[in-house]
Amino acid sequence: MALSNIEPQIIWKNFSKLNAVPRPSKKEEKVIAFIKGFGEDLGLETTVDEVGNVIIKKPATAGMENRKSIVLQSHLDMVCQKNNDVNFDFETEGIKMEIDGDWVKAKGTTLGADNGLGVATIMSILESSDIPHPALEALFTIDEETGMTGAIGLKPGQLQGEILLNLDTEEDDEIDIGCAGGVDVTITQSYATEAPKGQTVRIEVKGLQGGHSGMDIHKGFGNSNIILGRLLYSGLEKQNIELISIDSGGLRNAIPREGAAVIAVRNAQEFIEEAKALKKDILEEFASVEPGIQINIEISTSSDKAISEADSKKVILTLKSLHNGVYRMSPDVADLVEASNNVARVELKGGELKILNLTRSSVDSSKYSVAEQLKSVAELAGMDVVFSGSYPGWKPKPGSEIVQLMEKIYTEKFSEKPHVVACHAGLECGIIGANYPEMEMVSFGPTIRGAHSPDERANIPSAQKFWSFLKDILANIPQK
Repeated sequence: MALSNIEPQIIWKNFSKLNAVPRPSKKEEKVIAFIKGFGEDLGLETTVDEVGNVIIKKPATAGMENRKSIVLQSHLDMVCQKNNDVNFDFETEGIKMEIDGDWVKAKGTTLGADNGLGVATIMSILESSDIPHPALEALFTIDEETGMTGAIGLKPGQLQGEILLNLDTEEDDEIDIGCAGGVDVTITQSYATEAPKGQTVRIEVKGLQGGHSGMDIHKGFGNSNIILGRLLYSGLEKQNIELISIDSGGLRNAIPREGAAVIAVRNAQEFIEEAKALKKDILEEFASVEPGIQINIEISTSSDKAISEADSKKVILTLKSLHNGVYRMSPDVADLVEASNNVARVELKGGELKILNLTRSSVDSSKYSVAEQLKSVAELAGMDVVFSGSYPGWKPKPGSEIVQLMEKIYTEKFSEKPHVVACHAGLECGIIGANYPEMEMVSFGPTIRGAHSPDERANIPSAQKFWSFLKDILANIPQK
């Protein structure tokens, strides 16, 4: 079945058009032009602000002029992850999609349903002629995935809407009313290199699930950086390890799925035997949650230089010490992760070390508590640490008028109560709310699985449910 035949056809049509346009974070020029052209072709007032956010305004339909005005908001960029065996260029190619039962997925890459389905839904409302709605402002932000610079750059006074509906949640039975803030923690150091004295060994970890470093952080998934750190640490007692290179993980907001380290040791065979004993334990630990995990440890060759044994030990001890995963559960909201860290990327090449982390928390003080712990560990090892890209969380307002309306509509429509929750992902609502404090905000969306990984997939029946729910919300927005 072609995507154009799936209901609601208007959403999947627009999603297909959107996914034909390359849109990596920080390289959104093509998709900005696409959305701007879309609005202008509809004859709607369309502007692009200083940072690249696109705002399209549509007047209320007949009889809805006295209702509160709405901002429909989604982000244009997408996480670009692919399997190592897939040849794909996110900067020039459109996403290749396929249908698998009740799911739409991509062929070996991220799908871009996060937040492309939200964008496509807003496009569908804008071009509709038979859907009742109040006055609308469609806000398409840029760079949500790698810094939220679009939301940060949105100036006060650009929007007049009284209610913001953010379409960037991934469970169709949830109404999100709060989210975590975040800060990037970057660890760097430069080391002198020399010809390695030992035998070369390559350690590779692959086949992990990966996933969203906020929404999935509590699920116990493997992290290739942490597993490599464990394997390297296991050899320190009996071996003088020289690190030649490490290439593991990728984006800050994705749990690392694969990585490799090349090292030199005095006795390669002895190191491999010790490491394989730990490998057996690791495979047993992750058997239920990471059925595809693979760990390869073998004698190799390399003409590259290594950093010294003393510097290598500092790097390995740091990898073993950095906190990864849940740091604290919320004492106030059941089952909500309050604070966490994702050790996202470890790169050592030519003596240049870089370790990327994304620290999240719904409480600003605990966010910095985690970040400062990482900083303390790294500085003890003589490394440099920089905090950047900090953004605030979004404080819940469970009694707001729009939340009560959505709860009522959902319960009557689907004969069950929705889950009104706060999430451990970073949503733009907190940032936008700082400049628009009087605006009521809610986030919701269709069910998406495996976001930020090549396993990302969107549920077809859920998209139908979401579309019907959104239309009913717009038709029942209260009067001013």
